[in-house]
Amino acid sequence: MTQKLSTQSSAASSHRNPGEELKRQFSWQVASNLFISFKYAWNGVSYAFQTQRNFRIQVVIGLLALSLALYLHLSAIEMVILFLTIGAVLTMELINTALESVVDLTVKQTYHELARIAKDCAAGAVVISAIVSILVGSVLLLPPLLVLVQAGG
Repeated sequence: MTQKLSTQSSAASSHRNPGEELKRQFSWQVASNLFISFKYAWNGVSYAFQTQRNFRIQVVIGLLALSLALYLHLSAIEMVILFLTIGAVLTMELINTALESVVDLTVKQTYHELARIAKDCAAGAVVISAIVSILVGSVLLLPPLLVLVQAGG
Protein backbone atom coordinates (compact mmCIF):
# COMPACT_ATOMS: atom_id res chain seq x y z
CA MET A 1 0.00 0.00 0.00
CA THR A 2 2.74 2.47 0.97
CA GLN A 3 4.78 1.60 -2.11
CA LYS A 4 1.75 2.03 -4.33
CA LEU A 5 0.97 5.44 -2.77
CA SER A 6 4.55 6.69 -3.13
CA THR A 7 4.66 5.49 -6.75
CA GLN A 8 1.47 7.39 -7.52
CA SER A 9 2.82 10.45 -5.73
CA SER A 10 6.09 10.28 -7.68
CA ALA A 11 4.29 9.83 -10.98
CA ALA A 12 1.96 12.73 -10.29
CA SER A 13 4.82 15.02 -9.33
CA SER A 14 7.35 14.05 -12.00
CA HIS A 15 6.61 17.24 -13.92
CA ARG A 16 7.57 19.44 -10.95
CA ASN A 17 10.86 20.99 -10.01
CA PRO A 18 12.73 18.58 -7.64
CA GLY A 19 13.29 21.38 -5.11
CA GLU A 20 9.57 22.16 -5.13
CA GLU A 21 8.78 18.48 -4.62
CA LEU A 22 11.08 18.32 -1.59
CA LYS A 23 9.28 21.32 -0.06
CA ARG A 24 5.86 19.84 -0.77
CA GLN A 25 6.74 16.33 0.40
CA PHE A 26 6.57 17.29 4.07
CA SER A 27 4.00 20.09 3.91
CA TRP A 28 1.57 18.07 6.05
CA GLN A 29 4.00 17.88 8.98
CA VAL A 30 3.72 20.15 12.01
CA ALA A 31 6.14 23.08 12.09
CA SER A 32 9.30 22.27 14.02
CA ASN A 33 9.15 25.36 16.24
CA LEU A 34 7.05 28.39 17.07
CA PHE A 35 9.08 30.70 14.84
CA ILE A 36 8.40 28.48 11.82
CA SER A 37 4.68 28.43 12.69
CA PHE A 38 4.57 32.23 12.70
CA LYS A 39 6.54 32.30 9.44
CA TYR A 40 3.92 30.07 7.79
CA ALA A 41 1.10 32.21 9.21
CA TRP A 42 2.74 35.37 7.90
CA ASN A 43 3.14 33.66 4.49
CA GLY A 44 -0.65 33.21 4.46
CA VAL A 45 -1.32 36.86 5.29
CA SER A 46 1.26 37.95 2.71
CA TYR A 47 -0.28 35.66 0.07
CA ALA A 48 -3.74 37.09 0.74
CA PHE A 49 -2.45 40.67 0.55
CA GLN A 50 -0.64 40.00 -2.72
CA THR A 51 -3.39 38.04 -4.46
CA GLN A 52 -6.74 39.05 -2.97
CA ARG A 53 -8.05 42.47 -4.02
CA ASN A 54 -10.74 42.46 -1.34
CA PHE A 55 -8.19 41.75 1.39
CA ARG A 56 -6.14 44.77 0.28
CA ILE A 57 -9.26 46.96 0.21
CA GLN A 58 -10.24 45.79 3.70
CA VAL A 59 -6.74 46.50 5.05
CA VAL A 60 -6.83 50.04 3.62
CA ILE A 61 -10.33 50.73 4.97
CA GLY A 62 -9.31 49.33 8.35
CA LEU A 63 -6.24 51.57 8.47
CA LEU A 64 -8.35 54.59 7.50
CA ALA A 65 -10.88 53.79 10.23
CA LEU A 66 -8.10 53.41 12.81
CA SER A 67 -6.49 56.66 11.68
CA LEU A 68 -9.80 58.49 11.99
CA ALA A 69 -10.37 56.91 15.40
CA LEU A 70 -6.97 58.17 16.60
CA TYR A 71 -7.66 61.63 15.17
CA LEU A 72 -11.03 61.73 16.95
CA HIS A 73 -9.44 60.52 20.23
CA LEU A 74 -11.73 57.52 20.69
CA SER A 75 -11.53 55.88 24.11
CA ALA A 76 -9.43 52.78 24.69
CA ILE A 77 -12.56 50.60 24.78
CA GLU A 78 -13.80 52.07 21.49
CA MET A 79 -10.38 51.47 19.91
CA VAL A 80 -10.40 47.85 21.11
CA ILE A 81 -13.86 47.34 19.61
CA LEU A 82 -12.61 48.82 16.34
CA PHE A 83 -9.49 46.59 16.36
CA LEU A 84 -11.59 43.49 17.03
CA THR A 85 -14.06 44.39 14.30
CA ILE A 86 -11.34 45.01 11.71
CA GLY A 87 -9.58 41.84 12.81
CA ALA A 88 -12.79 39.85 12.38
CA VAL A 89 -13.24 41.06 8.78
CA LEU A 90 -9.62 40.30 7.85
CA THR A 91 -9.84 36.91 9.54
CA MET A 92 -13.01 36.04 7.64
CA GLU A 93 -11.33 37.04 4.38
CA LEU A 94 -8.35 34.79 5.16
CA ILE A 95 -10.67 31.89 5.98
CA ASN A 96 -12.61 32.55 2.78
CA THR A 97 -9.38 32.49 0.75
CA ALA A 98 -8.25 29.25 2.41
CA LEU A 99 -11.62 27.58 1.87
CA GLU A 100 -11.76 28.65 -1.78
CA SER A 101 -8.26 27.25 -2.32
CA VAL A 102 -9.17 23.91 -0.76
CA VAL A 103 -12.38 23.70 -2.77
CA ASP A 104 -10.52 24.54 -6.00
CA LEU A 105 -7.90 21.91 -5.18
CA THR A 106 -10.61 19.33 -4.57
CA VAL A 107 -12.84 19.93 -7.59
CA LYS A 108 -10.03 21.03 -9.93
CA GLN A 109 -11.56 22.53 -13.11
CA THR A 110 -14.97 20.91 -12.74
CA TYR A 111 -18.22 22.39 -11.51
CA HIS A 112 -19.82 20.93 -8.42
CA GLU A 113 -22.91 22.32 -6.71
CA LEU A 114 -21.50 21.67 -3.22
CA ALA A 115 -18.32 23.53 -4.14
CA ARG A 116 -20.43 26.51 -5.21
CA ILE A 117 -22.36 26.40 -1.94
CA ALA A 118 -19.16 26.22 0.13
CA LYS A 119 -17.61 29.16 -1.70
CA ASP A 120 -20.81 31.23 -1.60
CA CYS A 121 -21.28 30.63 2.13
CA ALA A 122 -17.67 31.57 2.88
CA ALA A 123 -18.06 34.75 0.82
CA GLY A 124 -21.35 35.42 2.63
CA ALA A 125 -19.54 35.21 5.98
CA VAL A 126 -17.14 37.90 4.75
CA VAL A 127 -20.01 40.10 3.60
CA ILE A 128 -21.82 39.78 6.92
CA SER A 129 -18.67 40.63 8.87
CA ALA A 130 -18.05 43.61 6.58
CA ILE A 131 -21.61 44.90 7.05
CA VAL A 132 -21.33 44.53 10.81
CA SER A 133 -17.98 46.34 10.72
CA ILE A 134 -19.58 49.25 8.85
CA LEU A 135 -22.30 49.42 11.50
CA VAL A 136 -19.77 49.28 14.35
CA GLY A 137 -17.56 51.87 12.67
CA SER A 138 -20.54 54.14 12.10
CA VAL A 139 -21.66 53.92 15.72
CA LEU A 140 -18.15 54.62 16.98
CA LEU A 141 -16.92 57.19 14.48
CA LEU A 142 -19.93 59.21 13.32
CA PRO A 143 -20.95 60.88 16.60
CA PRO A 144 -17.50 62.39 17.36
CA LEU A 145 -17.05 63.21 13.68
CA LEU A 146 -20.36 65.10 13.63
CA VAL A 147 -19.35 66.99 16.80
CA LEU A 148 -16.07 67.94 15.14
CA VAL A 149 -17.81 69.08 11.94
CA GLN A 150 -20.41 71.11 13.90
CA ALA A 151 -17.65 72.76 15.94
CA GLY A 152 -16.06 73.89 12.70
CA GLY A 153 -13.10 71.57 12.47
